Amino acid sequence: MLRIWQRGLYYSLGIILLTLGIALTIESHLGTSPFDALLVGLYRSFGLTIGSWEIVVGLTIILFNAAAQRKRPELLALATSLLTGIGIDIWLWIIRSNDLILSPNLMAQILCLLTGILFASSGIAINLQADFAPNPFDRMMLVVRKLTGWTITTSRVLISVLLVIAAALFGGAIGVGTILITLLSGPAIHGFMNLVNRLDQRLAPAES
Repeated sequence: MLRIWQRGLYYSLGIILLTLGIALTIESHLGTSPFDALLVGLYRSFGLTIGSWEIVVGLTIILFNAAAQRKRPELLALATSLLTGIGIDIWLWIIRSNDLILSPNLMAQILCLLTGILFASSGIAINLQADFAPNPFDRMMLVVRKLTGWTITTSRVLISVLLVIAAALFGGAIGVGTILITLLSGPAIHGFMNLVNRLDQRLAPAES
């Protein structure tokens, strides 16, 4: 069982890695995750920042999760949406203002995309393990798994397909990267969760 300070540390690290990964996939210009593609589409259609739409859509998902579970909305999840939205905007500003992605060639874009997938997947896995303040989208993935009995991977793919449709309606950042993220994120999250679990087991004796 993780202590509160460990959960807070995991949570903070998870947010940092997740938002960096999201920013990298956006800057790859090969397509983002279905959820982020929707955020980019809303940004292109209505203005505001991508991070701002993270907060708005996050609140909508929080209300859905509450209704599906017949529970009160998770207010801590709103804090996660807020921090994630701020993190995305900060990382995008850092990357763009410092020209961190210098080479516009295809190989650089692919590397940027794959690195983003790894960072985002590790961040999600760490946040799920911390169980401190859930990410609304990741909580929805768990809600669908609980309601249907499907695996995390299957649940995520189903949700992703629905999000791609919504993103397409708003001209979101859909591309080959979207397909790769949809196929690779589930297994990557599962793998990182196993790594984090093993780390917890090694730390457990020190807590007794």
